[in-house]
Amino acid sequence: MPFTVEDFQDLLRLLEQQPQWKSALRATLLGEEFLQLPALVRELAEAQRRTEEELRKLAEAQRNTEETVRTLVREVAALKGESLERRYRERAASYFQRILRRIRVVDHQHLGLLLDDALDAGRIGPEERADLLEADVVVAGLLDAQEVYLLAEVSGTVTAHDIRRARRRAEILQRAVGKPVLSAVAGEVLSDDPQTQAEATQVWRVLDGRTDPPAGL
Repeated sequence: MPFTVEDFQDLLRLLEQQPQWKSALRATLLGEEFLQLPALVRELAEAQRRTEEELRKLAEAQRNTEETVRTLVREVAALKGESLERRYRERAASYFQRILRRIRVVDHQHLGLLLDDALDAGRIGPEERADLLEADVVVAGLLDAQEVYLLAEVSGTVTAHDIRRARRRAEILQRAVGKPVLSAVAGEVLSDDPQTQAEATQVWRVLDGRTDPPAGL
C-alpha cells in the first residue's frame, strides 16, 4: 500500500503530539553521532574558552616576568654603577695618579660646604649647586705644583652624555672654587658610537687602567 501525502501529514501531526516518537525518529534518521553534535559543539566552545583563559594568564605571567626582569636589570646596573663610583673614590690616588699628585678626595660634606660658600658669594646658582652635588668623584691635587681640582663622571660604558656632564660640572666647580678644574670620565670602556668618540678627546679618560689626556696635552 503506497505512502501518500495525506499519510505523511498524519505522521507529522502524530510526531508533534508524541515528542518521544519524534526523538526516536530523529535518532533513526540522523544517527546517534549527529545527535551528539550540539553537545560536542558546546564542549568545544568550553574548551576554547578555557584555552583562551589559559593563554590570557600565560600572557599576563609573561608580562609580569618581563617587568620583573627589567626591574632587576635596572637594579643590578644601579648597584654596579654605585660600586664603580665607590671604587674610584676609595682608590682615587691610584686611578688618577697619572694626572695629579698629592690627591685628596673631596667628600660630599666638604663639597657641600665649598658650594655653600660659592652660593653665598653669588658665584653659582642654587640649581648649579644641586647639579654639582650629584658629581661622582671630586678630588684635589697638584698639577705642576699648582693646586687644582679634578671632577670625574664614572660609568661602566662611558657615553657622550657622561662627557658633557663632566665638562658642565667641572665648569661650575671652577667658578665655585676659583681654581682650575679638570674634567674627566672614568669606567671600563668608552662607547664606540661616533658622537662619544668625537667628544671623548675633550676630557681626561681613565678607562680600565689606562689614562689618556684631552687633545692637545
